[in-house]
Amino acid sequence: MTNLFADMSQRKAVTVLRLLYPIWAVVGIFSIMYVPATLIVPGDATTTANNIMANELLFRMGIVGSLITQLIFIFVVLVLYKLFKPVNKNHSLLMVIFALVGIPIAMLNTLNRVAALLLLNGADYLKVFGSDQLHTLVMLFLNLNERGVLIASIFWGLWLFPLGYLIYKSGYFPRILGALVVMAGFGYLLGSFTHFLLPNYEVIFPVFELMTFGEVLFMLWLLLKGAKIPK
Repeated sequence: MTNLFADMSQRKAVTVLRLLYPIWAVVGIFSIMYVPATLIVPGDATTTANNIMANELLFRMGIVGSLITQLIFIFVVLVLYKLFKPVNKNHSLLMVIFALVGIPIAMLNTLNRVAALLLLNGADYLKVFGSDQLHTLVMLFLNLNERGVLIASIFWGLWLFPLGYLIYKSGYFPRILGALVVMAGFGYLLGSFTHFLLPNYEVIFPVFELMTFGEVLFMLWLLLKGAKIPK
């Protein structure tokens, strides 16, 4: 594995990224967005618990998908390091550090989903709780999982600052993409902190989500156009 990354050229890095990015995006959207949106009903613990019990395999797939997303992200970041290292080694290394710090946070946060599933599996030691109490605890752990995603989002934002700088300085991509990726970093950071500081001001949350679209644009450009690597 070490030799694979050591011998990887910039052009090979682009090719690998064009394979990894779609897989990472699809698995991430499925596990982090689709599954919760399908099964979790905000404010309704009983309906949410019933949805999970009726679609347990889907819920488990969401758990596994969350873990796989983070594992793929490790390789994505390392390949991006190979692509941008000739541009600026220090900024490339900073990008890797910020990204890798967020990965264990996101993976450990998945334990909250596992806890919710354990509560619904009817183990003997849980019989001291009534069904309403169990459903309330399930909702608590799912809410904790949502908050954990917000904490991980801090690092999902931080790693985009050096990435945006590298995109801007490299000449491999349009400079506007670098600026938009930096804006996406601010979107993640502001969105995360605002959720904790001003949770009742939901009207401004879509603004931060829109700011993060620069990351998606970079992925799309890489997939459709590639990169202008100097010979």
